[in-house]
Amino acid sequence: MTNPLLSDWTTPFELPPFSEISDDDYSPAVDAALTEARANIAAIAGNEESPTFENTIEALELADATLGRVLGAFYGMAGADSNDARQALQREFAPKLSAYSSEVSENKELFARIEAIWNQRDSLDLTDEQQRVLMLTRRSFVRSGAQLEGADAEALREVKSRLSVLGTEFTQNLLADEREWFMPLGPDDLIGLPDFVVATARGAGVDKDAGGPVVTLSRSLIVPFLQFSERRDLRQKAYEAWVARGANGGQTDNRAIAMETLQLREQRATLLGYDTFADFKLETEMAKTPAAVRDLLMQVWQPAKAAAEADAKVLERMLHQDGWDGPLEPWDWRFYSEKRRKELHDLDEAALKPYLQLDRMIEAAFACANRLFGLEFKGIEGPVYHPDVRLWDVTRDGVHVAVFMGDYFARGSKRSGAWCTAMRSQKKLSGDTRPLVLNVCNFAKPEAGKPALLSYDDARTLFHEFGHALHQMLSDVTYESISGTSVARDFVELPSQLYEHWLEVPEVLAEFATHAETGKPMPQDLLDRMLAATTYDMGFQTVEYIASALVDLEFHNGPAPADPMQKQAEILEEIGMPHAIRMRHATPHFAHVFAGDGYSSGYYSYMWSEVMDADAFAAFDEADDPFAPEIAKRLEETVLSSGGSVDAAALYTAFRGRLPGVEALLKGRGLDQAA
Repeated sequence: MTNPLLSDWTTPFELPPFSEISDDDYSPAVDAALTEARANIAAIAGNEESPTFENTIEALELADATLGRVLGAFYGMAGADSNDARQALQREFAPKLSAYSSEVSENKELFARIEAIWNQRDSLDLTDEQQRVLMLTRRSFVRSGAQLEGADAEALREVKSRLSVLGTEFTQNLLADEREWFMPLGPDDLIGLPDFVVATARGAGVDKDAGGPVVTLSRSLIVPFLQFSERRDLRQKAYEAWVARGANGGQTDNRAIAMETLQLREQRATLLGYDTFADFKLETEMAKTPAAVRDLLMQVWQPAKAAAEADAKVLERMLHQDGWDGPLEPWDWRFYSEKRRKELHDLDEAALKPYLQLDRMIEAAFACANRLFGLEFKGIEGPVYHPDVRLWDVTRDGVHVAVFMGDYFARGSKRSGAWCTAMRSQKKLSGDTRPLVLNVCNFAKPEAGKPALLSYDDARTLFHEFGHALHQMLSDVTYESISGTSVARDFVELPSQLYEHWLEVPEVLAEFATHAETGKPMPQDLLDRMLAATTYDMGFQTVEYIASALVDLEFHNGPAPADPMQKQAEILEEIGMPHAIRMRHATPHFAHVFAGDGYSSGYYSYMWSEVMDADAFAAFDEADDPFAPEIAKRLEETVLSSGGSVDAAALYTAFRGRLPGVEALLKGRGLDQAA
């Protein structure tokens, strides 16, 4: 029988035909696609005609189209709906794909053709976009070792292959720890928990076949448990399990993987002629240097730490008033902070959540995209990899723009966190290809027949990931290599973090924050209090984030540490990490950094982008209209549609007229008055 992954897809919008694909189809499809891609590369490299942009660079863009289609379907699904077979396939594919990548970047004949085009670029009639693609292609080859010879080239190939294996193992170990641990809750263990937490715990218990409610390590369950549980002993037990992910000993322990990963990254940077891996990694980012990153982080660290320490004193007094001796501990912070939030802002999350229905927040995200960019969303039927996945046809002026896919609920087969990916990216080369864009979240799934309710943080996450999706959907470039989110890592979070601001627009909440039972809009006083509390506890949130970013930076900005856990402890001691706050992502579960190279030496990028997003939204404030048409049009034309076709700093300057300072970020986080 013909492998469905290699056949023409006759599904709506050529979606992957998941109902026809079995796990057994992926391996032979990848092998066949690799064979085809290798033949295409050989044909390009061996072309007897003089190298041109068309017969070399454009041909290279299309060489692995089949492989991209197969892997788009597989990896779009694998992290969101894992099983033993798919995990085995990930382990199988990692070294195969690394080997193929190395073969391409080390192909001397191919690189010679690229160099020939590069050396005559000024005399060629290339568009600005083509010049950019040529530069990025050559730079990618050089940074992948194209200029290395002999033993150095072989060593780099082995390093990259091993790193790909380690990243897969790290991810799968973390998923195993998250999947296996849960804590049963008896009747006496539910004290203090609001109905929505109990309902979520019961749903998790059904998923675990536990015969009753449980706490799992899903953020959408463990965070509200830590906020509301009166049982300090259970909060401690759950919290310590949460932060111990990847560090429990045995086969799923990630500490040795982290150590080897850092050593191999150092070796990679050295082979390529860089002093440190951070120097190598940051060369292509807006920040450019480790010093620039550290300078930004420390500008924010001091006021954030001051705010957090002031808050800690208040929370510790509350702990002592409850009869507990000793210092405030990490498993106490969320509990007493929630009590304090209720006192300061008269804000009870249990009363707030019925107004933040998942379906209404999706509608809100769509409505903002309609008012800003003219996009319309219509639910459609089509093949999906899991029954929870929903599909929308995205159009503008009646013309198809993209398919948007939403996979919103937590489950044991899904890795933690939230992310956006494209199963197919936008491009115009060889035909107008429209993107298939997927948002994945981990919101608590409601009991059957009940609406899904979000926390305000959940709603922000939904808007954040949809901002990434807009970056993909509104992309308007010719070449896939620079499409959508294929931009500098410290620029990629700008569209996502910027889009979060529209959730805070009062008229948006007034329309879409409606009660799950009564349908009535959120009362104005509750809306005002919720918005007033958006910077509440920002010292805590900023400290836990910057601590992670600084550890990531220092891990890569020097010799690889012999013991990463000891190095982590030394870094936190040096910056004066408050006792009651832990890193947002400790090393053994720091998937951003160790599941792959994406955010390695780059976790700071959320804050670098936040400097821009705070300043960018100020453009709408200055117009006194959060939906100002001319500013929205300029945002799309400069930032959202351009992908990586222009340098990130130039794109932002084209939108705003200048690059921003840190002041707008501090004001946005409510830290501008901190000592």
